[in-house]
Amino acid sequence: MATREEVRQRMKDDGVEYLLAQFVDINGSPKVKLVPASHLDDVIDEGAGFAGAAVMGMGQGPHSHDMLARVDLDTYTPVPWRDGLARFASDLFVDDEPYMFCSRQNFKRVLSEVKDQGYVFNVGIEPEHFLVTRADDGSISVWDPKKVDDLKKPCYDFKGMCNAMDYLQDMMDGIAHVGWDTYQSDHEDANGQYEINFHYSDALTTADRYTFFKMMSSQFAQKHGAIATHMAKPFTDRTGSAGHIHYHVADASTGENVFLDENDPRGLGLSEMAYHFIGGIFAHAPALCAVMSPTVNCYKRLQVGSALTGSRSGFLWTPAFVSYGDNNRTQMIRTAGPGHLEDRTMSAACNPYLAFAAYVTAGLDGVARRLDPGEPNPTNMYELGLDEIARRGIRMLPQSLPESLDALREDEVVQGALGVIYDEFVDLKESEWKEYHRQVSQWEIDRYLTMF
Repeated sequence: MATREEVRQRMKDDGVEYLLAQFVDINGSPKVKLVPASHLDDVIDEGAGFAGAAVMGMGQGPHSHDMLARVDLDTYTPVPWRDGLARFASDLFVDDEPYMFCSRQNFKRVLSEVKDQGYVFNVGIEPEHFLVTRADDGSISVWDPKKVDDLKKPCYDFKGMCNAMDYLQDMMDGIAHVGWDTYQSDHEDANGQYEINFHYSDALTTADRYTFFKMMSSQFAQKHGAIATHMAKPFTDRTGSAGHIHYHVADASTGENVFLDENDPRGLGLSEMAYHFIGGIFAHAPALCAVMSPTVNCYKRLQVGSALTGSRSGFLWTPAFVSYGDNNRTQMIRTAGPGHLEDRTMSAACNPYLAFAAYVTAGLDGVARRLDPGEPNPTNMYELGLDEIARRGIRMLPQSLPESLDALREDEVVQGALGVIYDEFVDLKESEWKEYHRQVSQWEIDRYLTMF
C-alpha cells in the first residue's frame, strides 16, 4: 500500500497542484471536490466534506452530519486531460465511522467477506460507449465529423474508426499515462459506438478504473466536440452499450485461478467450483438484473425476440436468456477460454461497485450450495423460438425494471450484497419507473393521435 510520503513525492514529480477527491452516488455517477495539493493530509486524515442530501441515494437528509470523503492513496491518478491535476477514489465516513451508503465502502465489506472465504474476485470490463452530439431541441445524433460512419454493419470498419482516431488515441494514451495496460480499441457494432480495452485486475481496482474511464471519456470527447455517453441504449435502431465483465475467482494466498480445470469433462476448461459459481448466478439472475441493468432504458437493450429487432446491424448482441455455453456470444455467460467467464448482460449504465458486489455474492452462494447450472448450450440462442426455450427449461431475464425489482424484493442474498443501500436503491428505482411511466412518448403520439 502506498504511503502519504510516497504519494506526496509522486505528486511533486508529476507537478500536481490540485486533487479531485472522488466518490460515486447510488447510480455510479462520479462526484468530486477540488482540493489544493497542499491539503493532501486533510483529505487523508479527515476527508473532503459533502452534504449527503445533495447527492442521489446517499441515505441522508438536510439535517444529517457531513459525509467525509477520505482518499485511498493507492488510487492516485494524475489525470491525462489536464496538467497539474490528480484524482483519488475515496471512501465516505460520517462521524468518523465508515458510511455504508457509500457504494465503495459497501463493496469493500463484501470483498472482505470474499477474502475471509479464501478468495479474490478478478474482473476485466469492456467499456462500450457512444459519441454523440445534441441539438438545441434536445435530440441526439451520432458524432460523425467526416460523414462516413453510416454503414449498417459498422463494426471494426476502418473508415468509421479513423473518424474517431484522434479521440481513441487520446483515450489510449491517457490510459497508458495513468499506468493501466490498454491493449486494443475498436469501432463497435453501432454507428458512433466504440470500445477501449484495458487489462483486468482485482474487482475493486477495476470498479475504480471503470469509474475513472467514464470521467476520462467525457473530457476527451468534449475536446473533439462530442458527448461520450454510457447510456445503455441511446438509439432505437442501434445496438446498446454493455459493460461485459470477464472474470474468475482466484485463491487469495496463491493467486491461482480456481475456475481453471484443463481436464473438465464438459470440455470448457472449467472447474467444479466455476460451474457452481455459474449455478449461483443463474439462481439469482432475475434479482441481479436489477443491479446490473438498473435503469428503465437498460431493458430496451435487454430484449427477448428476434435478433433483427432493435438494431440496423442485424444483431442485438445482448443475450436475454439465463444460459451459458462455450465461446458463444448468444449466451448470458460465455466461456471465453479455460477458466475464463464472460457475462454479457451487464449494462454500461450500472454502478460497478454495486454490480460487482451483487455478482460475486450470488456466485459464491452457488459455490456454498453446490448449485449445478446444467449442461452448456452450444446452439445459437437467437434462433430458438420461445416454445423451444421453454421446453429446455431456460428462463428469460426480466424484460422491464419493475419485473427485476420484484425479483430483487424476493432475493435475500442479493439484498445482503447491497447492505443498507438496498432500501434506498429500490425506492429510487421505483420512483424512476413511475416518473417514466407518466411520460407520453413521441412513439405514442405518432401511433395513437389520429387512430381514435
